[in-house]
Amino acid sequence: MQNGEARAAFAELLNRSDSVHPALFSRDLPIRGLFPPLLVYLMQLMSTYLDTILASTRATVAAAKVRAPMATLERRAAAHQPRGWAAALRRRAATGPAVIAEIKKASPSKGLIRRNFDVAWLARRYREGGAAALSVLTDAPFFQGSLCKLRIASKAIELPCLRKDFTVDEYQIVEARAHHGDAILLIAAALTDAELKRFSRTARGLELDVLVEVHTGEELDRALNALGETGADAIGVNNRNLQTFETNLETSLELLGGIPASVVRVAESGISNSDDLIRLRAAGFDAFLIGESLMRQPDPGVALAALLEGANGAPALFELPAAASNFESGPELGRRHAIEDWT
Repeated sequence: MQNGEARAAFAELLNRSDSVHPALFSRDLPIRGLFPPLLVYLMQLMSTYLDTILASTRATVAAAKVRAPMATLERRAAAHQPRGWAAALRRRAATGPAVIAEIKKASPSKGLIRRNFDVAWLARRYREGGAAALSVLTDAPFFQGSLCKLRIASKAIELPCLRKDFTVDEYQIVEARAHHGDAILLIAAALTDAELKRFSRTARGLELDVLVEVHTGEELDRALNALGETGADAIGVNNRNLQTFETNLETSLELLGGIPASVVRVAESGISNSDDLIRLRAAGFDAFLIGESLMRQPDPGVALAALLEGANGAPALFELPAAASNFESGPELGRRHAIEDWT
């Protein structure tokens, strides 16, 4: 197969998805029967996909700076007092699993996760289900998130909120506080050592907590060399392989020993049952970021409560069942979700 044919076949795969930025390597995509050269081509695209997202993010930030100058953002940021995202996790971890419940509508690897999306209702259900804090996706092109969703979630409940996005500019850090965020994410794979240092200092200056995300031992070592043991409030191990998009909890267990006890130790991705929580907590993790498996449930709060009940010693092991993403749930969805999705 020639390169042009591979590109055409790849484009056809994308055209057959109903999400804005479809799952490049979802299990639903019929790639098993494709010729090996096309599979090689797709793997090469995967290796640069993070670069594509980062380029898109930089363009989004450049446009945002035109619409809202930094001075405007700083005035808005002053109106919100950060509520201590990492401190909330520490308090909960002292008595049980501290779950960071994630509000996420879609992802590049899985496509659309939840069609109907009442952000305030989801935030309240997470609180009632026992979440210690929230994570809210704000990237629009690839995750169908928005700063509006962050603001709505933060105003709906008292739990502190992480702005989960690809931080590439100090402007986004001010944006996070201006939209009622309490913490930011720094992805080691996406940033240089100098950027890690600079963005951490900026966040601290705004009283925002910093979650540094790593995928490998090399990234962990680099983050610690750049920031020391005090430059991050939390370090998260993402169990999703950036090359294959597969998840493996062993990644967290392998890297745990290198994470200082002075920071909140977070396990991310691939947590689907109470046994996972028990195992990771027994190993030494403080907090657990759970998103997709909860978002696919009709009532994420009920699912979270059951998950925590099992982790706290309930006799039956609870595992989140598979569920379709186009169900109806929550109040006033018919009137509200269409507006929220595009703001």
